[in-house]
Amino acid sequence: MNYCYKCGSRLILKECFNCGVSEGEVPYCEKCGEFRFPIFNVAASMIIYNKDFSKILLIKQYGRDFNVLVAGYVNKGEYLEETVRREVMEEVGLNVIDCKYNASRYFEKSNTLICNFIVQVSNENFTLNGEVDSAEWYSIKDAETAIKQNSLAEYFLKISTAKIPAIK
Repeated sequence: MNYCYKCGSRLILKECFNCGVSEGEVPYCEKCGEFRFPIFNVAASMIIYNKDFSKILLIKQYGRDFNVLVAGYVNKGEYLEETVRREVMEEVGLNVIDCKYNASRYFEKSNTLICNFIVQVSNENFTLNGEVDSAEWYSIKDAETAIKQNSLAEYFLKISTAKIPAIK
């Protein structure tokens, strides 16, 4: 970030102290007299498991021919867990009965921090909305090969399947 998002002035690097501890050099607006920390989007993605953790729901969206995870942006003032429940209901019409944090990664293409959750839903009877082209339940083994390879979705899925025995 080179310019202040409020006034447009060029930013300088200035050491920032928080409770007496240095945060290092942070962009600073001399005109506004404020530090400008990086701004980025936040999204939640979900590995949706059925009630007994034997199947995973994958979706296809936006006319693309590959499987991904349900995901969506966090609304201002919304908790991540609220985003998880809202997005699962909006995109596939399922009720979340439990969700646990899995992992996070920064996705540079959209300047987004993606926070991934392991989600358990109450049943397997999904209903699609206009954002989702198709969805299908897969066994865990089949999901690992059906998901888009070399993607963040695949990365999150592999981490989650290692955690499932401890979650059950």
